[in-house]
Amino acid sequence: MNNCFFLNDHIQLFSHWKAPHTSAVLDLTKHTEVTITEDSEDDYQYEEVPADDDFSLLEGDEDLVKALQTIQEQAEDAQIIAQRSVLTSKHSVSETPEVVDDFLCNFLVRMGMARTLDCFQTECTPQFTKSRLRFRLWVKDGLSPSTLRDRYELMQKGAIECKDIGFVPDMYTYNQHLEMENRRLKKELENYKLAASKAKEALQKIQKERDFHRMHHKRVAQEKNRLISDIKRLKAHYASYEPMLKQLTEKYQTILRQKMLTSLERDRAVGQVTGLQATLQNLESGRAIEIPVTGAGHRCEREDGRQGPTQKAVQENREQKYLYAGVAPYDPAKDPTKQKGKRYSKDSEFPIDTQVNPYLSRAKECTRPLKSGVYRLSSTLKVHDLAVSCLALHPRKDIVVTASDDRLWKMWAFPNGNIIMTGEGHTDWLSGCCFHPSGTKLVTSSGDTTVRIWNFTKGECILTFEGHSRAVWDCSWHSCGDFVASASMDNTSKIWDINSERCRYTLRGHKDSVNSIEFLPFSNTILTSSADKTLSLWDARTGLCAQTFYGHLHSCNHATFNMKGDTIVSCDSYGVMKFWDVRRVTPMVSIDAGPHPGNQVVFDPSGHVVALASNDGTVKTLELKSGQLSSLVGHEEEVQSVVFDHKAEHLLSGGSDGTVRLWS
Repeated sequence: MNNCFFLNDHIQLFSHWKAPHTSAVLDLTKHTEVTITEDSEDDYQYEEVPADDDFSLLEGDEDLVKALQTIQEQAEDAQIIAQRSVLTSKHSVSETPEVVDDFLCNFLVRMGMARTLDCFQTECTPQFTKSRLRFRLWVKDGLSPSTLRDRYELMQKGAIECKDIGFVPDMYTYNQHLEMENRRLKKELENYKLAASKAKEALQKIQKERDFHRMHHKRVAQEKNRLISDIKRLKAHYASYEPMLKQLTEKYQTILRQKMLTSLERDRAVGQVTGLQATLQNLESGRAIEIPVTGAGHRCEREDGRQGPTQKAVQENREQKYLYAGVAPYDPAKDPTKQKGKRYSKDSEFPIDTQVNPYLSRAKECTRPLKSGVYRLSSTLKVHDLAVSCLALHPRKDIVVTASDDRLWKMWAFPNGNIIMTGEGHTDWLSGCCFHPSGTKLVTSSGDTTVRIWNFTKGECILTFEGHSRAVWDCSWHSCGDFVASASMDNTSKIWDINSERCRYTLRGHKDSVNSIEFLPFSNTILTSSADKTLSLWDARTGLCAQTFYGHLHSCNHATFNMKGDTIVSCDSYGVMKFWDVRRVTPMVSIDAGPHPGNQVVFDPSGHVVALASNDGTVKTLELKSGQLSSLVGHEEEVQSVVFDHKAEHLLSGGSDGTVRLWS
């Protein structure tokens, strides 16, 4: 009865929650038909139910069926609670069951329904707990009172179960959640609109830039096409001038060659005129002298073997005396110095060694002392595409020949730098070059193992010597002009005869590559330097080694005589220069100009200054009296060759940068 009364009160209470307060009071009094006052509460006796018991059974109803029913209802209540917790965890809307309890309690107190309030607060039986739990769920679902009553009756009859009743969230909270979600979406929409507007502006800007660059590209393409057409037109125009330019270049080189030959003929004619004038003066004065024969270079003296009758008679009488005395007469055929056994008929004879160097007078003219910093870079000539490996100075004129790794040699006039002639014929890099004593021919050595003789008058190679097995490093011309010496990487040196066009001697003795070779001016002595750290003096008439100089600790790259021929200077691969006394065959002094290798060393005409071509890109000059060592900086790469002019007023250097630099 109490449960039915409490359920009726809950139903009326829910209808009051939906309708005005006055109608709810009338409905409640109509159903209960009792008037509750404060005085009547004291007359009613309530049964006290302990709060600690989970459930209680009445004493008259303790049977097995009711106990099982109670346990079953308790299990159903537990399932309802578990399902409620699961449904609550699945939904984002929070549940607030305490709000409903507080609302009901406050409403009952305000309406003066004390007994219903007391029953609501003290009813703790399992049946009441189950009913109250279900009622809370239904109230949250927003069901009407009639629907609540029908659902309760169906549950009491067992027609439906708690699991079939779904969960409906609180509408207010759900609406609030939807409103918050709506606000969030509106805010995101505004942000997306703002981002879209910015992207639109950026797109428009990029489109404008694209149009600008497209227009600029079209303009550049038009300009490129116009330039291409102009270049094609200019190429066609230049091609029409190319044959004429080639013809003019050939004429220019021919004229320069004729000019050089004319100057040589002029000098020869001047010498002849001078000799004739001297002869005429002597004839007028009544003295008869022999007319000197002026020729280019050194004149070789040869015996013609002709004897007069008196000389023959004297020789016969002398032979008879030798026979009476038991002494064999002199036979020129048995003289080793005049042996002609296996000699070719065209072989040349070496001149005597008692000649005087006519260039010593030039050395006396170059007596000005070298001061610190005298030489300054005056001009630079780009003469070759590859490294300049060698320089050769004309015997009398300010003309220099450059040999290069580009397989060409070129003749230049300095200091103006006009090109005179170009020689082409070697199949590999050029390593050395040297003028004929008359200045009309040139000898070159190359990595193609050949030595070539060039005639300036013909403008071509007139003779090629082949005999070395490896590259030829250097070459030198004898003062008489009939012999050429060459040094090779095959550890040998060779002496070639120009007239018989063959190798006269092969100089063997070095144990490594022979790097340089040079004739002592107006002598038959040859100087060689080798990678075996030694220098050697050779007799060109016999091909034998006369002296060997020891002292270098590294490979000797070059060696040369001074003008007097009494001193030798050499340089090695560590930049050390050594001065040697030829008479004593001993080193005099050593100068360390390293650690970079020295490629070539040379005396000036006076013999007081030495220049070294260094691998560090500088030209080092040494004044012998003071011992002052200076460096001339100008080349961009290694300096390969260096040479003084005839008066020591200029110093020329050739480097791996393809240039010749003139120092004054």
